This record gives sequence, structure tokens and C-alpha cells, in this order.
Amino acid sequence: MKNHMIYKILCTVTCVMVISAGCSMGKKPDVTAPPAQQTIAVVQQDSGAVHEVEIKGVDVSKYQGTVDFDQVKAAGIHYVFIRATEGITYQDPDYKNNHQQAKAAGLRVGAYHFYETDDDPKAQLKNFTNWVTLGSGDLAPVIDIEKLHQNDDKDLIANLLIFLNGLETHYGIKPIVYTGENFANEYIFALGHYPLWLAQYQVEKPQVPKGWKGWDFWQWSQSGTVDGIAGSVDLDRFNGSHQQFEKHLIKENSE
Repeated sequence: MKNHMIYKILCTVTCVMVISAGCSMGKKPDVTAPPAQQTIAVVQQDSGAVHEVEIKGVDVSKYQGTVDFDQVKAAGIHYVFIRATEGITYQDPDYKNNHQQAKAAGLRVGAYHFYETDDDPKAQLKNFTNWVTLGSGDLAPVIDIEKLHQNDDKDLIANLLIFLNGLETHYGIKPIVYTGENFANEYIFALGHYPLWLAQYQVEKPQVPKGWKGWDFWQWSQSGTVDGIAGSVDLDRFNGSHQQFEKHLIKENSE
């Protein structure tokens, strides 16, 4: 009787191990999933159930070609940053159509300027504001600052503040600074009072550069895929709740 009981226990354990092993072997890794440590927004549904929702975004330019923003929205993307201008003369030819189509699809939309450190900040500001109209519900404008031309660091912060202050005056909201950790640590830590959109890849959690207490947006991949966009695209996420996200939206057109 004792030996018979031992035999039954061994059989049971063996069956459980075989079933568990079969489940594990059948599970495929999610190669497109974002890093494991995610900040999420908690949303109360009409049913009373609470669901956790990640606030996901992308950023695009003319290099993405024609984008189907309805498909992008249906894929779970909440917002999109669109390149508008660079330096003192360049204007992305797809910006205005992208902005219009993205808003029509129900996405929150923002515009960014690629800052050239060897160009006059006032002239760059004029280039951006002449090309970009932002209104109620749009995201705050963004300055993309990630590289220096030779010997441009001397008056860098003073010039950046001319541009940033001009954006804030024109659009009525504090602009967002996009940069990488190393560049921020070396050159622009004095701008830590601005909202941060941080570019950092292949990490579970971004490292906040000195000068900032935290990050607001995180570009965590340069090679993502999203329905509605042909080829690869930058993937982003917001660090906080929907209520916190709303603080980065223009409340009314100040122009």
C-alpha cells in the first residue's frame, strides 16, 4: 500500500512537469515588446473596472513617406511628434499634411525643430513659427538638440534659451527638450527645468541626465514597426498618467 501511494505521487509529479515543459516550449518571445519596466496610466472604465494603459507614441518625418494615421491610431498609438523644420531654412515638406492627417485620426500631435548650433537662434525661431501653427489640444513644441558644430558650445545655453523663450512666448506653453543622455550631461544640463524627451536605447529603464529630476517622454527604439507606417519608425512612450500628459497640451491658440 505504501509503495503504491509513492508510485501515484511520482506519476502525478511527472505529469505536471511534462505539461509545464510543453507550455514553456510553445511560448514565443515578443520581439516587438517595449522594455519590461513600463510606466503606465491607470484608467477607470465605464464598467468600473480599472485597466492599465501605456501612453505610446511615435515620431515621424518625410522619411516615413505616406503614413496611414488611422491605422497608427488603431494600433494603440496615442500621440505623434512630427518633424517640422531644421536650422534657418529647411521645412519638412510633409509636415503640414502629416499634422492635418494625424489630428483627423484622433492622435495628439506635436512638432519639433532640429536645432543647428551654428545658425542664429532668432532666425531658427522664425523658421519654425512661420511654418508651424499649433492650437488647442496640440502638444507643446519641441527643440531637438543633439549635436554641436565646431566650437559652438561657448554661447550654446544663451542661444538655446533665446529659442526656447521665443517658443514659449509664441505658443503659450513651456516647450519640450529632446536630447540624448551623454549630450545632456556634457552640454545642456542647465536646461533641466524644461520637460525632457530622452533618447536612449536598449535599456530597461532610461538613465536621467544630470540637471533633470526625471523624464517626460522616452524614445526607446529607432527601429520599431507600427501598422500604417512602412519600414521602421521611432517608438516613444510617456512617463505618467493621462492627467499628467494633458499638462503638455496647449489649452488654447495663443497666436
